[in-house]
Amino acid sequence: MLIGDVARRSGVSARMLRHYEELGLVRPTGRSVSGYREYSDENIRRIFHIESLRSLGLSLREVGRALGDPGFTPAGLVEDLVRRTRERIAAETELLTRLRRIGAAEPTGWEDVLHTVALLQALGSPNPQARQRAALSAAGDAPVPVEALVEAVLNEPDPGVAGALRWTLAQCGDEALPQLARGLGAARAEVRERAVRSLAEIPGDAATGLLREALAGPDPVVRGQAALALGARGAADAVPELIDMIVGERKDADAADALAVLARDPGPADRIATGIVGRLTHGALGAAARRRLAQALADVPGVTSSRALAGLARDEDRAVALTAAYVLTLRRTR
Repeated sequence: MLIGDVARRSGVSARMLRHYEELGLVRPTGRSVSGYREYSDENIRRIFHIESLRSLGLSLREVGRALGDPGFTPAGLVEDLVRRTRERIAAETELLTRLRRIGAAEPTGWEDVLHTVALLQALGSPNPQARQRAALSAAGDAPVPVEALVEAVLNEPDPGVAGALRWTLAQCGDEALPQLARGLGAARAEVRERAVRSLAEIPGDAATGLLREALAGPDPVVRGQAALALGARGAADAVPELIDMIVGERKDADAADALAVLARDPGPADRIATGIVGRLTHGALGAAARRRLAQALADVPGVTSSRALAGLARDEDRAVALTAAYVLTLRRTR
């Protein structure tokens, strides 16, 4: 079969077939009277073998080794191909993500594109100071890839950088909420906590709604962070979790402060007092938990809390009784 016929049947150009011959991959069986290369059935099978191996990502040199060495074992080469393919996919995925984020920032000109590229590179810097500067600079007038900021804050271990990122996200408002909502369901506990801390700094009803969802979740750390944020927003539905935090000694001082803020309004104040009395009455609490609850009642006005403190002033544990008596004295002084 002449080279033109082989090219049509195999889909390999005549030029490439001549290149294969130069590399010694395929040697035509001879030439016709007119001087054209002639290929045997075995040549054609070898061409298809070459193309099959090339389709796996092998270079022509590797193809030659595979077909020319009878003792060649493919396992190592295939493993290397798998590694190289994964690296290529990761690089392409990273590029695709970067391009998508640049597009999401809706640049109006090349200056905006260059600004976004520089920001993305700085956010990925190994230097925390560079990441912090990038986070703060993102709050300027240039378009900001919010998705990149959310990913950065959810994976940022440095407290200073994380704080700067949360502040910048707060300027973005509700635009950051969908990605942060997904962060609440992340497999890693630290990512869930970072998501709820970021939500706590975003004002508005939509963020408050997500915090309420987090308050009902199974993760006690996330629930606690959500309760503290909701308490600061005056949401009384955080009261049960805040009381649980005091009992369980989970950021109990912060929880008591949040209850004190809520107790400034009569409605939540009564709910707080009733909730604490319920825990004291029906829960088998240790002396330390009772003492913390007595301290929390210091800033909760009303008859219910006063009665609860009077009961705690007669507690069998001396430290609890003294704490409650002292709180009652402070209340009378006020």
